[in-house]
This record gives sequence, C-alpha cells and structure tokens, in this order.
Amino acid sequence: MRWEIEDTPERTAFRTEFRTWLGDALPATWMDLAEAGDDAGLERLRADNNFNPFAWQGTIGRSPYAAPLWPKEHGGLSGETWMQQVIRSELVRYRLPTVSINLLGVGLAGPTLIEHGTEAQKERYLRKILSAEEIWCQLFSEPGSGSDLASLSTRAVRDGDEWVVNGQKVWTTIAQFAAFGMLLARSDPDVPKHEGLSYFILDMKSPGVDIRPLRQMTGSSEFNEVFLTDVRIPDANRVGDVGDGWRCARTTLMNERMALAGVSLDPVSFSGGVRRDAWQSYLDQIPDRTDRRVRQSLAQFYIESEVKEITAFRANSARMRGQQPGPEGAVNKVFNAEYNQRRSNFAVDVNGMAGIAWAPDDSKSLARATTFLRARANTIEGGTSEVLRNQMAERILGLPRDFEADKGVAWGQVTRN
Repeated sequence: MRWEIEDTPERTAFRTEFRTWLGDALPATWMDLAEAGDDAGLERLRADNNFNPFAWQGTIGRSPYAAPLWPKEHGGLSGETWMQQVIRSELVRYRLPTVSINLLGVGLAGPTLIEHGTEAQKERYLRKILSAEEIWCQLFSEPGSGSDLASLSTRAVRDGDEWVVNGQKVWTTIAQFAAFGMLLARSDPDVPKHEGLSYFILDMKSPGVDIRPLRQMTGSSEFNEVFLTDVRIPDANRVGDVGDGWRCARTTLMNERMALAGVSLDPVSFSGGVRRDAWQSYLDQIPDRTDRRVRQSLAQFYIESEVKEITAFRANSARMRGQQPGPEGAVNKVFNAEYNQRRSNFAVDVNGMAGIAWAPDDSKSLARATTFLRARANTIEGGTSEVLRNQMAERILGLPRDFEADKGVAWGQVTRN
C-alpha cells in the first residue's frame, strides 16, 4: 500500500510485534525474499511449503491479527483503527493477502453477530469465521426483490422452537461452498414490509436447501440460486428479535458496502498464495507506457486509487470509533465499482487485438479479459449504483425521498406480480 498512517512510538511497537509474529508464522526466508522483491523465490517457497490462501487464513485467523477490531474474547484485539491499517500495510509488504477468503463471513456476518447476536452465537461462530473453517454466504436477494430488498417474500413460519422456511434466493455468492448463510425472511406478512422481517443463521446442509450454480460470462459460477423447501431452522439461530430483521440486515448491508468499497478484482495480483503489488500488476498489463495519453490515464488511475484508500480509511476510522457504517459506504462502493470498470476497460483497450484474442496458454490475457468481464457485476452486486445514489441523495444531500406507494401498507395487502 502506497499510503500509510504516520507511525508513532505506540504504532511502531505494534508494527514490530506483528512483524515478529509473521516471522514465526511464515516459512523461513519468506520475509527476506519479499523484502528483496524476489517473487520467483517466493513462488518456489510457496510450492515447497504447500502455502495456499486457505492454509494462510487458518494461520492468521487463529491469531488476534485477522480482525484486530473485534472483541478479544472472540478472536480480535479490541483494538483501534490504526492497528488494522498497520497490519494491512505489513501484509502488503510481505506479499500476503489483505482480504480474507471468507470475505462475507469476516466482512458481513461477523460484524452483524457482534452487533446483534447472542453470546452463544458469538462463541459458536466468530472464531471459525476468522479461521475460514466455516465459509458464509448471504441469502438476501430474491427474483422479485433485488433493489427493493424489504419486499422479499421468502416466508418463515414459527413451529414451536423452530421456524419453517420456504422461498427462493438468487445471486447468492459461493453458496455451494458455504457452511452457513445469513438469511432474511418474512415472519409476519400482516405488517408493513420493513417490520415483518426476521434474520436467521441457516445451516446450508439443512434438508430442503437446494443450491443451483449460475454460470456467468466469465465461465465461473460464483453466484447461485437457492431454493428453500420446508427448511427447519432452530429459534436459537434467530439473530435479533422477531420482526427486527431489517435492523440486523441494515448492519449487514452497510458492512457489505464497506467491504466491497475496498475490493479491487484483479486476479493477476495473486499467484498461488503470494500476493503481488496490485498497482504493479496493473501496470504490467499496459504494453506501451511511453505514450503520453496512456501515461496521463495511468496517472489519473493512480490518483483515484490514492483517494479511494484515504476515503476508505476515513470511513473505517469513523466506524471503529463506535459509529455504525453510514452513507459513506455507499459513496465508496459506487466509486470503487466504477473505478474497477474504468481500469479494466482501459487495460483491454490499450492492448488492441490482444484484448479480445489470445493464445490458449496466454494466462495474462485470459486474466485481463476475466477482470474486464467480471467488473460488469461491480455496479450491481452489493447494491446497485442507482439505488446507492438515491441513498446518497437522501442521506448526504438531504433531498426528499421518492414516493413510496406501499409505505405503511401491510405487506400481504400490496399487489405484486
């Protein structure tokens, strides 16, 4: 990372402490090779030690450094925002992943459970989220309820100490690999839409859960549709009060936007489990950096990247002072989504014919094309840019809300297609 917080004696001591831990946790000579910029040597060391993202996530996830801002009793440090920034800068320095492979668990489920979960739920799930022993997914969107999430129709009916759930979810990222899902369902159809929702932890191996991957234009299937047929969920897996699901969901959604605001989808920035510098990886895709127009565009991307880093840090600082994520998450998410698209478009354009046709063994061109195609989803996933702009208009600029025909009307009385 090119922009870092200024070190103080306290921060320098913490940086030294974390570096010492890295020295004990990483294979011998890893840090020396990284300091020397020897990526080839790191690749060999990674292969010799079977070093991969899952193994690394288990290692750092069982330490207090994976989520320093989480409570100590649940795997964190009960720390301050600057600790997270110091850790991230050191991970970049030593070519290590800065984003958990359990992004939805660490970025969305964990903060929601910390804010709204019972002590039993925190004890049961949080540490295994950090270590990626249990991957999580998010069961929110439905075929008829995307932008207007609160209108969802998946039903949860109380049956003693259990809830019986029926419905369909869609665009559920990595559902096929997830152990648990964050499920939002309608528990009361006789009140307005926001008031009749409840939030549950769903065991994805439960009877009645049918996961069907959706093939994307990249060739992968990270998204899924999920059908729920008479799925039984213990009431102990309910998060928050009955009917208070929207408040819990807002915590998840605000954290989702904060998480996605910092993600740059660049597959060539990782090789095996060795993280390359993302900016240098991007520059490596540009064939002629002597052209003044190309250089001007690259300078603009660099400036925007720096602004994005600083803005995200400011937002994280406010959140970790005890404030809940607010509309700034929408700003960062919209900017990052469109920034990723502009960058990937430019990389394809400047490569000419190589941007659309390449030899079967040309992995760099394939990665560049995959990034370009995958970036199309950035302005849709995690809240569309159009919806988030509405939120910015209302909550930042103070503009009036759009007219809502179903405001105050019981969900069951609203006409739907």
